[in-house]
Amino acid sequence: MALSGAAAAPFYSWLIAAYMSRTVAGISGEEPSSRQNMSRRRFRRKSRTAQGALNGRTSLVCSYSTGHVGSLVGLCGSGLFELGSCLSFEACPEYQSASWTPLFGQSVTALGSKPIRAARRHPKTAAQGKALAIAVQPLREPTERKKTLTKDRRVVVTGMGIVSCLGDEPEMFYNNLLEGKSGITEIENFNCEDFPTRIAGEIKSFSSDGWVSPKFSKRMDKFMLYLLTAGKKAVADAGITLDVMKELDKGKCGVLIGSALGGMQIFNDAIAALRISYRKMNPFCVPFATTNMGSAMLAMDLGWMGPSYSISTACATSNFCILSAANHIIRGEADIMLSGGSDAGVIPIGLGGFVACKALSQRNDDPAKASRPWDQDRDGFVLGEGAGVLVLEELEHAKQRGAEIYAEFLGGSSTCDAYHMTEPHPKGTGILLCIEKALSYAGVKRQDVNYVNAHATSTKAGDMQEYKALMQSFGENPELKMNSTKSMIGHMLGAAGAVEAIATVQAIRTGWLHPTINIEHPEKDLDMSYIVSGKKQRLDVKVALSNSFGFGGHNSSILFAPYNESCDE
Repeated sequence: MALSGAAAAPFYSWLIAAYMSRTVAGISGEEPSSRQNMSRRRFRRKSRTAQGALNGRTSLVCSYSTGHVGSLVGLCGSGLFELGSCLSFEACPEYQSASWTPLFGQSVTALGSKPIRAARRHPKTAAQGKALAIAVQPLREPTERKKTLTKDRRVVVTGMGIVSCLGDEPEMFYNNLLEGKSGITEIENFNCEDFPTRIAGEIKSFSSDGWVSPKFSKRMDKFMLYLLTAGKKAVADAGITLDVMKELDKGKCGVLIGSALGGMQIFNDAIAALRISYRKMNPFCVPFATTNMGSAMLAMDLGWMGPSYSISTACATSNFCILSAANHIIRGEADIMLSGGSDAGVIPIGLGGFVACKALSQRNDDPAKASRPWDQDRDGFVLGEGAGVLVLEELEHAKQRGAEIYAEFLGGSSTCDAYHMTEPHPKGTGILLCIEKALSYAGVKRQDVNYVNAHATSTKAGDMQEYKALMQSFGENPELKMNSTKSMIGHMLGAAGAVEAIATVQAIRTGWLHPTINIEHPEKDLDMSYIVSGKKQRLDVKVALSNSFGFGGHNSSILFAPYNESCDE
């Protein structure tokens, strides 16, 4: 039962020292504690005597390779019989003829002095003339872990909910996109005349009546109201009625909806109140400002006890949430997950913050043409707000309850540029890596991807880097088409990925791709044959890719496809 390998050597060196120190105590007839009173010279003399006796009473187990001893396993002898049979072995034949080489800088015979020094550093009382048994677990043969093979769990989309400047229902929202209608207008909810940017994809009329309790709707931040409303609409859209809800395993239903900014207005109001007195502060200001509380409140309302939390990765938040939610289903931890994102950044502090970092368009005289991805005249992105939530469900679970399946989620990936806090990598290496990993993870051939809902925010730095990465990955596919939803709704930050995922699913369902508006002077390196511009185009989507990238270099790519019943086993 010999072991080999350098990794085990330090442990066994210590074990040998412990064994020999205890055995010496039995052989010499000396109490370990009495050594403290010995003179150094007398102590060494007795140690040598004990070592001589020990050499005649111990046997060594070894593993021999190419003429050298590979590793030291254990010591046995009459003084160590209490350790059990696992350490009582006769020396192997190779040991008798082995040429010993230094171990940890010393010869094996030099190990004889090691136990004495070890015992002197750690003196312990022992019974006169008795050997001590050291509590050591028996050596075990290495066993191979066997992975339980389970049937692959497929993830499908069975419901969608949205709150946006172009509509609060998926069909209305997508029809407006197909018509090329812009939801970007002048800001009306607060006075912004002193700001250089006074436009946004602002939601003009919103009501949470029937979706959120009145006592909470007056206290919550808009991001949470958007989240709860979109989430419950998605549940209703999935056909999860009260009767269906009673039949669900609540322990396998979860909520994973994130936010980039969280309750920024609530937090801002709390700071203003604090300037007067802490007594003026909203007692809910801390929980209602955190990004996780939206998922938590929705889970409480639904009674869903599965995975419930949030992810915040700036403008890539939604895709990260969708991907993580799907993984919970794939691993069998959930059967249904609500996933997506919500943000309400069209407020003074949100607008001012992005103005300060010079990220926003200042085309105030013509708001509808301010967001213009891939156009040479673009001057920054347009801030948007709202929420998007998808119901992700395990395929067999969805079929069992008779749910309508909108599309299948194939997988995705995420990477980090590790380059700059706000600027994308100039060569798009992180984006390219993310796309390649997503294809690999989902098992999708690149020639099957014929539609891309691009991140394309209308910024000088980001649009073309993404385009070049996409062309490098899919440029050989003549069927490839791409568009930018942000050209009509602006950038919804943490909600962008989920809202664009809804647009992607709708493209799969309808067979129509919405246009990218405002491309009047295309970038020189842009091949417009790949861009859906001007008006909607018909396309039989095979596999669709949706990208989202965020400050911090966060990249994410997720893949959807039409649900194919013929692939069912």
